[in-house]
Amino acid sequence: MKDIRFVDVGEGITEGKVQKWLVKDGDQVKEDQPVVQVETDKAVVNAPSPITGKIKLNVKEGAIVHVGDTLAYIGDESEIATAGAQKTTESKPTPQTTPQQAQQQARQEPSQRQPEHEIIATPYVRKLARDSNLDLSTVTGTGPGGRILENDVRNAMNTSVAPQKQPAKFSELLEETHGEEVERVPMSQTRKAIAKNVELSLSIPTFTHMEKIDATKLYDIVAKEKANAEKIGVKLTFLPFVIKATVEALKENPMANSSYDRERQEIIVKKYYNVGLAAEAPDGLKVVVIKQADKKSIVQIAKEIQDLHEKINSMTISIDEMRDTTFTITNVGSLGGGYFSVPIINHPDVGILGLGRMRDEPIVIDGQIKIAKMLPFSLVFDHRVVDGAEAVKFGLALTKYIEDPDLLDILG
Repeated sequence: MKDIRFVDVGEGITEGKVQKWLVKDGDQVKEDQPVVQVETDKAVVNAPSPITGKIKLNVKEGAIVHVGDTLAYIGDESEIATAGAQKTTESKPTPQTTPQQAQQQARQEPSQRQPEHEIIATPYVRKLARDSNLDLSTVTGTGPGGRILENDVRNAMNTSVAPQKQPAKFSELLEETHGEEVERVPMSQTRKAIAKNVELSLSIPTFTHMEKIDATKLYDIVAKEKANAEKIGVKLTFLPFVIKATVEALKENPMANSSYDRERQEIIVKKYYNVGLAAEAPDGLKVVVIKQADKKSIVQIAKEIQDLHEKINSMTISIDEMRDTTFTITNVGSLGGGYFSVPIINHPDVGILGLGRMRDEPIVIDGQIKIAKMLPFSLVFDHRVVDGAEAVKFGLALTKYIEDPDLLDILG
């Protein structure tokens, strides 16, 4: 008999949610057949059967599982009949002892009291006991490792102070006030990861550089080549060109293509170019990765963007397709957003480019007012690694390649 366990899939993932069983309890399954989908904070992972046999499910859909947990058992009829029975017995919850019950047990079982040398208590608790002429060896601690807490001492003196009522949390007040007009929605694994990563990113000291680019030539190229791209099944947008321009800007400003090692206080400069793209997904924001973007053509990048978005929407994206970014781009212009003021860095990158919506605006060229396709952008950098001067240089390089796409190596 074999176990199907939730294995370590990397990226620091420690837990997941059983999203869907692909088989029923007692089904005959084949070796390597996917049997369950587990949602992690990165992607949905398919767990296969290690052998051919009958399956006994060990967890229900919706259950939270941790790395190493057994999801199911595979074996013959007799093996799975008793599978998991011992584990169920061993995992039976132990009744919790309240502080009052602990003190009662201490009074009833004096022979089991802790000797003096095993007493664990803070100096404050020891002083409280001395001032009250209380022998701490008669007190059973209810804290971690048998630590004696202040309430343990007060309970032993029968002079415990009634606990003060804690102020109600804002969510409790909402429920009291509005009742069924509010609803609690459990966070998905992806949403939990987003919350965690945003909190981490906001702890990074950052600064922002904003500018606009005259993208008229880029707009004309995309309009001209869009029909040809559609003939080979590719939807062409300006984003692949921005990716290529970003790679060239990163080559000219290598510190922007790095990570910061806080423990060793070193900067890890990366000589490869994996551009992350923030993407809207059914279960929350994800970042897909165009790997080795410097070695791919505009058409190849456009096709890869298309394929990755299809996988995002069908929730078939793999963890490998969302890892190992060196720099990230987020584009609210595709959603109709005008400007992207301050995007949040995708850790462990040290920079992110936020794009707004391209629009017609009047600009002055050689003393003449003309209408141009202006593309607003925001660059956010980790100030521990990149200074303002280099951010401006990065922005100028990006502007140079977008204003004149002919400078780009669009074939690879």
